[in-house]
Amino acid sequence: MDQIYGLSDRRCRTETALEKLVRLQARVRRLRSLRETLSKLFSPNLEKALRFPDDRLSPATSNAVERGNRRHRKRQKNIYRVRAQDHIRQQIALDMYRDIHCDQAK
Repeated sequence: MDQIYGLSDRRCRTETALEKLVRLQARVRRLRSLRETLSKLFSPNLEKALRFPDDRLSPATSNAVERGNRRHRKRQKNIYRVRAQDHIRQQIALDMYRDIHCDQAK
């Protein structure tokens, strides 16, 4: 298990992780008792997941922005009047104000 967790170690470069995966797959192929249990090691999705952190073309997300968007969508579902453009601007301004002051209080 340590070797499997080592594949996603942040200090490990993508090329190194892929080399480790190939070596680990070879070991698992030799051990018949583990082959079925660790069959997910042979999934193409695992290789894609190991390549993803180094993908320079994928945009970064901001948790704070995503959190604000979730709040806004929830309010739109619960409160009908928030759907008007003026009220949407006011709610976003209120959220930003609340976030700033909550962060300062901590």
